[in-house]
Amino acid sequence: MHLDKITQAFRQRFPGEEHYDLRQRQTPDVLYALVKTETFPKAELLDFNQELARSIGLGTLENSRDRDFLNCNYIPDSIQTYATAYAGHQFGNWAGQLGDGRAIFAGEIQGKDANRTELQWKGVGATPYSRSADGRAVLRSTIREYLMGEAMHFLGVPTSRSLSLSKSGESVLRDKQYSGNVKPETGAFMMRTAKSFLRFGHLELLAAQGRDDLVKMVVDYSIELDFDLPSSSEKDRYLQWFTQVVHRTADLVVHWYRVGFTHGVLNTDNMSLLGLTLDYGPFSMLDEYDLSFTPNTTDLPGRRYAFGEQARIAQWNLWQLANSIAPLVEEHEKLQEVLDGFSTYFWQKHDQMLANKFGLDALREGDQALFEQWQDFMQDTKADYTLFFTCLEEYEGTMNSASHFQRALYQPLSQEQNSKLEAFLKVYEQRKASSTISPSDSLQLMQITNPKFIVRNYLLYECIEGLEKGDRSLYDQLKLALGTPYENTFGELNVRRPQGYEGTFGSSMLSCSS
Repeated sequence: MHLDKITQAFRQRFPGEEHYDLRQRQTPDVLYALVKTETFPKAELLDFNQELARSIGLGTLENSRDRDFLNCNYIPDSIQTYATAYAGHQFGNWAGQLGDGRAIFAGEIQGKDANRTELQWKGVGATPYSRSADGRAVLRSTIREYLMGEAMHFLGVPTSRSLSLSKSGESVLRDKQYSGNVKPETGAFMMRTAKSFLRFGHLELLAAQGRDDLVKMVVDYSIELDFDLPSSSEKDRYLQWFTQVVHRTADLVVHWYRVGFTHGVLNTDNMSLLGLTLDYGPFSMLDEYDLSFTPNTTDLPGRRYAFGEQARIAQWNLWQLANSIAPLVEEHEKLQEVLDGFSTYFWQKHDQMLANKFGLDALREGDQALFEQWQDFMQDTKADYTLFFTCLEEYEGTMNSASHFQRALYQPLSQEQNSKLEAFLKVYEQRKASSTISPSDSLQLMQITNPKFIVRNYLLYECIEGLEKGDRSLYDQLKLALGTPYENTFGELNVRRPQGYEGTFGSSMLSCSS
């Protein structure tokens, strides 16, 4: 790999602590602290993302030095590793200083077409922001993030991705259900990538410290590298930047609803300024359709971060970001207008997305009633979100609806539910008949919008169980399947969650330790 291309632009741009110190402490007026990774002499590289490495300009895995770099056993003298400081609201409450507790940056690389990519290890040791934790990660959580980041990429959802996955050669103590039952688990870590890991929380921390000058520096940095703004006065550019952040955030949540993704822990420190999916913890793809579904045990019973709440929470988080940058925007009423416009922008994008899922020619005035009729059926029956649309693509009006949609149902339909399905399908067929596009074009639109394969939690659970025992067959199969999510290539994986996994911890429900 071209390790000589890794630069330290972020670290050199902002004030930080230029020494190695692992004491958990407050670090006012700085954005980073230099910190060394641990070394892992028994580390085993489980996977290397060759396609990603080439796309960002790192090249191929050429020698043992490259392998040692990924495993944290060789770091060139030109790279000074660091962790960044940020704050955030967690479950709606101000949590104060947080920061990279188990993420350590290598730096960034300029790849093809001058695209910049940040590189960071996750799980390679404590930092000043670890808050008394050990900075380590376990195999189950590392596999979940590695595979889900790749799955989201191929689904077309903005996301961080992972360059490598390694077993650390250590055991790590974890209480994965927060039940007081601490057990040793297989340690692991990854190197993950993103165009930027800047979060809402970076600006929240500086604003809370009263450092408006540093808030301005970070926003200017973000604009310079990652935003294309029309030329304007300085006071307008910050409003334009915030408008783009709002739109990127709304676009991201629309993508989540399109594919059925629930993040599980949408704290402000997990929100990307670039509208990327970050920090895969207690996430889940939908099995049964349920707006109140949350995969996160920590989110019970309030279900703040439930599937159907994600847009509302995204807007709430944007309010916190707006408070942080308010000193940069002279006309605060315009900032208010942008925030108030989130709902209009989001719902227009959301309904257009639904129109695409149903293969409709355009979004018409009466389509909202159709969507509500479908949602009522789905919420009532808890039908499988992904499989319902697979069945809908194959549906013809002469078919027996209950039999045809059976593969998407976890329970047989009652007579009333069957009537709901038939009533919806009648209205849907009438709507499609009035469409200005051909049936083949409608089907194609559905096929490029609705995934056939999603990485369900029960599959991840089985994959982790296998890797813990040294069997990577399912892991390798999932890697192949997630690369073609809109094709039915791996039909044996495109099925409902088996009954035996209902209520299984690590499959249907997870904790923030997951």
